[in-house]
Amino acid sequence: MPHALTLTLATWNVNSLRARLPNLLAWLDKNPVDMLLLQELKCTEDHFPRLELEERGYNLAISGQKTFNGVAICSKYPLEDVSRSLPGDASDMAARYIEAVVSLKDKALRVASVYVPNGQEVGSDKFAYKLAFLERLQTHWHQLLTYHEIAVLGGDFNVAPYPMDVYDPEKLDGSVCYHPEERTRMRALMHLGLMDAFRLKHPEAREYSWWDYRSGGYQRGHGMRIDHLLLSPEAADHLTDAAIDERPRGEEKPSDHAPVTATLEL
Repeated sequence: MPHALTLTLATWNVNSLRARLPNLLAWLDKNPVDMLLLQELKCTEDHFPRLELEERGYNLAISGQKTFNGVAICSKYPLEDVSRSLPGDASDMAARYIEAVVSLKDKALRVASVYVPNGQEVGSDKFAYKLAFLERLQTHWHQLLTYHEIAVLGGDFNVAPYPMDVYDPEKLDGSVCYHPEERTRMRALMHLGLMDAFRLKHPEAREYSWWDYRSGGYQRGHGMRIDHLLLSPEAADHLTDAAIDERPRGEEKPSDHAPVTATLEL
């Protein structure tokens, strides 16, 4: 019998990689995950801190953009077939999606890092863009799931799917990140067969992955669970653990997001 391969994954919106690099490296030194999905790099590829990540054993796939957006996949295993855009709108040049195939010892894993638009204000053009982006994501993953691969879609979705994912569902209902239109599209994506790693392991937990910098959101416990690791059925079969590591949010000069982790036994 071949030995099982333990694969640890994390997704983290770092909210400016260069500003948050000490926080990220300190976390990685304590949590040397096999695969790290990053969002909101806010830097171009030539300013990405390759040396620091490569020294820790990571292969890198990066889609950067100056000042805004930016996503990356950092993997202890080789990356192949890298795609740096979400199909469906050739005019959308924002660096919000990157996908690759990871070559494991005797298996392959498809993985993607996504940074869904925030939407800014309900009824605005940016909110319409967010809804359209979620629809494109659904269309693309509807196709990918027909391959029956071990696959993970992780990132900052800027959507809290259910009431237990926000600190005050009545107050927040209809606002950005907890609007019915967003939740409908997020559930449509998940209903393709993608499974929420955190919810599979913690079906009743009220934990959050994002707290607003303004008005002391973290200190007051006013959070939302908007960062997710979504697993294909073939990946979910191997899930052994999932968690949100809230500790980095309480450190000095933190990102407003916390890393979300999952462990697969393959």
